[in-house]
Amino acid sequence: MDSSRQSIELKRLARRYIWWETPERALESPERVIAQTMTLGTLSDLDCLVRLVTPRTLRHTLEVAMPGWFDAKAWAFWHYRLGLTDPGENPPPLPVRKTA
Repeated sequence: MDSSRQSIELKRLARRYIWWETPERALESPERVIAQTMTLGTLSDLDCLVRLVTPRTLRHTLEVAMPGWFDAKAWAFWHYRLGLTDPGENPPPLPVRKTA
């Protein structure tokens, strides 16, 4: 996918899944837009996302995820889907907020 089309699609996903910020502001953290889409995305938007970014980008998004970016279901799904967790094994724990 060419970069202008990618930019248009990421902006559309940002508008839809990071509705409380402008798409431009949301895309300052593309991993957040990707994570929100991975968690809340419709089947159509998920199909778009996996065509839009590489599996490496999706894995990176899981690696840098902040607490609250994923729910348990999406976290497990994407770890299995991307081959980060073997069938029958548990995915790593969700990121948690650290308290002082």
